[in-house]
Amino acid sequence: MSVGARPLGHIEQNVVRIALVHDKQGKALVLVPAHALLNLASLWRLTGRQLQPVSCGDAQRFFTQDGLKTPWGQQQLMEMPLIIDSAIDQKQKVELWEPYTGLRFKVRDGWLKNSEHAGPLGLSSELIREHTPEQSDAEAITRALEHFSALRVRQRLEDTLSLPGFSQTTQKLIMLRGEPDANLDDLLKVIKLDAPVCAQVMSWAASPYYAAPGKVESLEDAVIRVLGFDLVINLALGVAMGRIMSLPENMLRGGTPFWFQSVSLAVFADHLARLVQTDDKPKPGLVYLSGLLHNFGYLLLSHLFPAQFSTLSRYIEANPHLSYTLVEQQVLRLTREQVGAWLLENWSLPEPVCVAVRRQDEPNYTGKFAEYPQLISVAIRILRELGYCDGPVEPVSTSDLIRVGLTPELKEVAVEAFLSSQEQLQELTRLFAHAETK
Repeated sequence: MSVGARPLGHIEQNVVRIALVHDKQGKALVLVPAHALLNLASLWRLTGRQLQPVSCGDAQRFFTQDGLKTPWGQQQLMEMPLIIDSAIDQKQKVELWEPYTGLRFKVRDGWLKNSEHAGPLGLSSELIREHTPEQSDAEAITRALEHFSALRVRQRLEDTLSLPGFSQTTQKLIMLRGEPDANLDDLLKVIKLDAPVCAQVMSWAASPYYAAPGKVESLEDAVIRVLGFDLVINLALGVAMGRIMSLPENMLRGGTPFWFQSVSLAVFADHLARLVQTDDKPKPGLVYLSGLLHNFGYLLLSHLFPAQFSTLSRYIEANPHLSYTLVEQQVLRLTREQVGAWLLENWSLPEPVCVAVRRQDEPNYTGKFAEYPQLISVAIRILRELGYCDGPVEPVSTSDLIRVGLTPELKEVAVEAFLSSQEQLQELTRLFAHAETK
């Protein structure tokens, strides 16, 4: 299951979003303009209660009840305690929309009479961006840390983000991943010098999934006969990332598992990259690495802001129709793309990968190495439609595909290849998660 809103299309002025919230006192419905971010802090101040959004799964189960397809059931829904944004004109005819399920229906006279509270609850995207100052990523990270830190003195950014870097072996693997002329001999020379990596490769090759004929006798046998160049590098890099930072608690409830989402995007983006028909087509190896690391900044946010990370997750659940970038700017004044790209730059990853991670939420980006974030953006949106990535669903247009050197027909070829590789995706995810716990 993925966490994200079904597309609303053009948002009319009279469309109002429903959010189901709860606490120990019971459930309530919050009504805010469809385009707005539900500000939980404002909700808590207005009601004097620590109301939380229900999980993605609970929202889907609640709003897909058969009774809600009828006017009678919809009227019964409106009998619940209501908390209404003061920006909503209750004298106008409004249409209600629930983003997790796409439920939509028109409100009839008298249905909003159970309003217990009314006040300013929503924030527009324009207002959020207006309060986001123009500054470098390093400045944004420092200011965000100072805002939340108990310390009142400024610390050096490098000291604050004191995370372990990559091993020498991992750095060499990254270089090989981005080198189109690298071969199996180059790979073997690197991994032979690192005993833990050798042991891990032998373990993968012996996995029942690969069903290698005969016994795997040597490292050369494991790499050449069973696993192959691309798979060994991709597995090793993913495991290295997982060992640097563990998965946080209080992630999105009911969302796509972190490693499955990362592996899915890496594999699918790689399929797309190999079909691109332009002169400046991106290198599939770097596209794969970009997909694998695209959400690493989310893990980093949990490390930098452990006390606020749970609140951030609840905000995302309360606003599934909005981009994570917008929600994170409101809650932390900082985004996963900013911190993720900053750290990857400091670890000296290839520049196209850093650009892809930083600009993945900017489909119209035209700067240096723009072909990488543009392709990752397309891949993410397609996988959201298929239910493999979390986030708001935004259909990919023909012009989006043409911009990155693809066509609707080539997109379908990539989708078919991806959907036929489900067993491989599950096994790769299992190997990543297993290695992370070692």
